[in-house]
Amino acid sequence: MVKLSVIVPFYNVQQYAPDTLRSLRANAREDFEFILVDDCSTDGTPEILARAERELPGAVHVRHEQNGGLATARNTGIDRARGEYVTFLDGDDWLAPGYYPDLVAAIESLGCDFVRTDHVQCTARARLVTRVPVGRRNVVMNPRDAILPADRSTSVDYAYAWAGVYHRRLVDKGLVHFTDGLRTAEDRPWIWKLHREADSFAAVNLLGVFYRRGVASSLTQIGDVRQLDFIRAFDQVIEETAQDADAKDLLPKAVRTYCAIISHHLGSIERFEPAVAKKLKSMSAAALRRMPQDVLDEALDAMDLQRATKLRRLRRRPAPAGAAA
Repeated sequence: MVKLSVIVPFYNVQQYAPDTLRSLRANAREDFEFILVDDCSTDGTPEILARAERELPGAVHVRHEQNGGLATARNTGIDRARGEYVTFLDGDDWLAPGYYPDLVAAIESLGCDFVRTDHVQCTARARLVTRVPVGRRNVVMNPRDAILPADRSTSVDYAYAWAGVYHRRLVDKGLVHFTDGLRTAEDRPWIWKLHREADSFAAVNLLGVFYRRGVASSLTQIGDVRQLDFIRAFDQVIEETAQDADAKDLLPKAVRTYCAIISHHLGSIERFEPAVAKKLKSMSAAALRRMPQDVLDEALDAMDLQRATKLRRLRRRPAPAGAAA
């Protein structure tokens, strides 16, 4: 039986894919499989992956005929995965040698549904260790207990799918798949659902993923309309959390995070194309009006005055003719 399935989407990353694949080779084991999903790349990535399928032990090469985005590419890999455990890596990141055997050993020793790990953020030559915002380590906990408090960074704010490993039973329950077609913020509804519906998790002191920041082709660096999918992602978080038995306790956290993300994008609005910037404002205004207004008022009261004033002004912005409020 395959012990671990590693799902790695690639899209136009010919500059970085060789490093990623070398690091996978340094983590290969006879019971590991590496599902390399080419999301219809138009550069030299397909040739690199075709060669990797021949040379990398456990490699499985899957190619999309149309570009579907990261969420869809990950779902393709999940559907092909045979492992007892599943994890992810992005096609422009890399791993420390021997990281995956240690990761599998960690979840097997703890016996929980999923494990979350720290990672190293890499910007040019700079390296920054980024920790899971969970104080207790190597202790099995209820994932719901790591959602709150609303006014601090918690495990649902650490939404990196590749910073952990997930038991097959979560795949069978439908908790590991992503919302198909989301181009950005795809990890947000995913991490919330995981913490609301899984039974157990743990955070461990294990460093091994090197997360490359500032890549020119990354959506975080591109100001086109795909960035606005964060609104659809957080609408999903709000809608699903509102149906939870503990909605009264959990919604303030979801709304507060949504407001912070809207404020973040508005604060760097100059990086967006003019038409997209205009759409960002109108869609954000509509999103604010869709939120539970009593919860939103409390969230705005708790924010600093400058950000709260901007969001209140945006909420009062008239909806375009024919647009849904």
